[in-house]
Amino acid sequence: MSISEPQFSLRLARDLRDLQAAQRLRYEVFVEELGGTGPLVDHENRFEADEFDPFFDHLLLIDARRDTPEFPGVVGVYRLLTSEKSAEMGRYYSESEYDLTPLRSSGRRMVELGRSCVHPEYRGGSAMLQLWNGLAEYVLERDIEVMFGVASFHGTDPQAFRQSLSWLHHHHLAPDDLRVTALPPGQLDMNLLPAEALDRRTALSEMPPLIKAYLRLGGFVGEAAFIDRDFNTIDICLIIDTARMSERHRSFYTRKQEPAA
Repeated sequence: MSISEPQFSLRLARDLRDLQAAQRLRYEVFVEELGGTGPLVDHENRFEADEFDPFFDHLLLIDARRDTPEFPGVVGVYRLLTSEKSAEMGRYYSESEYDLTPLRSSGRRMVELGRSCVHPEYRGGSAMLQLWNGLAEYVLERDIEVMFGVASFHGTDPQAFRQSLSWLHHHHLAPDDLRVTALPPGQLDMNLLPAEALDRRTALSEMPPLIKAYLRLGGFVGEAAFIDRDFNTIDICLIIDTARMSERHRSFYTRKQEPAA
């Protein structure tokens, strides 16, 4: 995969050393920083792992200046599950939170996105853009038609995000043919405020940057959110249909430039 800054490299994980470097970064972000947990989290060795890891492709952003004999210097991660690998696993990760029947019945080539994170020291720079460039190449090479996955608000109090969640419900719901629905018991109605009570600036200021980036690419959200208490998050399911992208959005996948603001 091509990359513009010489200290960085971008590739899919090739072996256990690569995978564990990704899991180590995920532990720092999702467990230590954000308070998440899970049955396969290894606190002793500081790995955030689950049963899906062997089936996902792991897109790694590596800073060679941080390499050690034990681990490569992974500073960014994206986890990617194709339709074919999901068939081997038997399900998608998101199916513990969402009814994916509309996506499954579409017959289209899909990839599930997840566990996206960047080392704190690299936030605000080019790291996330580099990962998006790698994702773009991955999607193009595999003729992916639909990208989807859960993205999170950190915390489990819906009132803290009532403007953002309501904005997503009123302005970004997926079309019926792609509209997945959150499952009980974690299901949360995002229609917390009427449309006339919303303030766009407040709604966007509450929204995590990754969610706003998906929306700028023409993304939609599923019906209802899901409260994930193990991970201390409120999750939404984001869906990007490449066929519905405008030319402006689609250009990101052909010109390798930052999504327009």
